[in-house]
Amino acid sequence: MKTQLFKRLLLFSMLLSCMWSLSSYTFSLAEETKGLKDYYKKYFPIGVAITPADIKGADRQMILQHFNSITAENAMKMGPLHPEENHFYWKNADSIVAFAIANKLKIRGHCLVWHTQAPRWLFRGADRKSVSKEILLERLKNHINTVVSRYKGKIYAWDVVNEVIDDDTAYFRKTPLFEIAGEEFIEQAFRYAHQADPKAILFYNDYNTENPVKREKIYRMLKKLLSRGVPIHGIGLQAHWSVNTPGREELEKSIKMFSSLGLTIQFTELDISVYAGNQGGQIVRGQRDTTAAVFTREMEEKQLEKYRMVFEVFRKYKKNISGVTFWNLSDRYSWLDNRGKKNFPLLFDTNLQPKKAYYEVIRF
Repeated sequence: MKTQLFKRLLLFSMLLSCMWSLSSYTFSLAEETKGLKDYYKKYFPIGVAITPADIKGADRQMILQHFNSITAENAMKMGPLHPEENHFYWKNADSIVAFAIANKLKIRGHCLVWHTQAPRWLFRGADRKSVSKEILLERLKNHINTVVSRYKGKIYAWDVVNEVIDDDTAYFRKTPLFEIAGEEFIEQAFRYAHQADPKAILFYNDYNTENPVKREKIYRMLKKLLSRGVPIHGIGLQAHWSVNTPGREELEKSIKMFSSLGLTIQFTELDISVYAGNQGGQIVRGQRDTTAAVFTREMEEKQLEKYRMVFEVFRKYKKNISGVTFWNLSDRYSWLDNRGKKNFPLLFDTNLQPKKAYYEVIRF
């Protein structure tokens, strides 16, 4: 009798152990299939900038697991998209939009007006001289109307104007756009985009927005434009940061300052360089460091500390923030690689595996 009871208790114990193991295994699988977007579901969309090559294979799976918003890294910039006045190259941009729609991802459009990656024809006439302000504005209007109208109802937000504020003593950057049209091109670009898609959320986008001097200049420009009734709905803070910038205080000041204008905030191009300086600036102009790049333990620790801090701030101000987008998918490829030595600025390593910084971002 006692032997049978013992056998039954042993069998019951084994059954409980199996059930617990199965439960733990199921939980483990669930954790493995969760992505950044799932951890931040109650906060804001988590996006990533991609190329057409990223929507295939392992990269595609990473996008679908971790992100619920995408931005075309280069395919919608004016140079690649509109290389000649009477010719648009839609293939790459269309493929990214189609991928997003098929997988129910939000799409940010980047960007309609930028002095960099702008085609030469935009500023020159048949005589190769600079065009008049009227002609430049008409060309911008045609470009913006064509692009925004094509993706109306598909792209929910646009970076309309990109990087017009100077980093140094000047107010506006001295670009062909400014030299021909003055600051009027900024206002008109937003009006053209709003006319083409009245439901789209329109952003001004810039970097170094935690620098007090540049931040103040951006703030004054936006305040002036808003007072004129210009349809600006948000500001994109690019967030090309490094292990030593920005500090928590300046980051919070930027969020509070721009929110006071009634604008939604998105961090549009997030990466954290393992080298000191803004935008991966580890090289001195004219000098390129050719030594092999190694992701050291010191870099790893400093980077995870910075990622931990900025996401703590993001969560604190979730009511003011409507999106966070990483600029590129993994350390396998980053635009910062072209600014000096190989960089390691993202949450996933060159083998597409989560880094320690990733776990700091999701652990809250």
